[in-house]
Amino acid sequence: MDTEGGRTVLILEDDPLIASFMAKALGKKAYDVVCVDRGAAALERVSTGGVGVLLLDLGLPDMDGLEVLRRLRSAGSTLPVVVVTSRSDPGDRVEATALGVHGYIVKPFPLADLVSAVEGSLAGR
Repeated sequence: MDTEGGRTVLILEDDPLIASFMAKALGKKAYDVVCVDRGAAALERVSTGGVGVLLLDLGLPDMDGLEVLRRLRSAGSTLPVVVVTSRSDPGDRVEATALGVHGYIVKPFPLADLVSAVEGSLAGR
């Protein structure tokens, strides 16, 4: 399921304003950004290859973000994932960490934290 994605960042975020905010910030750093607002769309996009890192919201309209992460991992994906969510429940963080996320950012967040998490995830590939 994984292929090298270079500098392509897939943003899975159902709030268009937040997705736009993240996309604009990453675009200024010369990342290629693709935004989707449903878990199923993200899974499909990852399966086609070319994604370097996934920014994953947990509160989605079609499935929980942790379910997206479980499906990725059960399919053998080692894609770097950074959770970007308003959910600060320690249980969510523990489960996401157990599933191998590269970072967990709670909204609202400084842009520098987002960029740093993306850079660190891509450097670790």
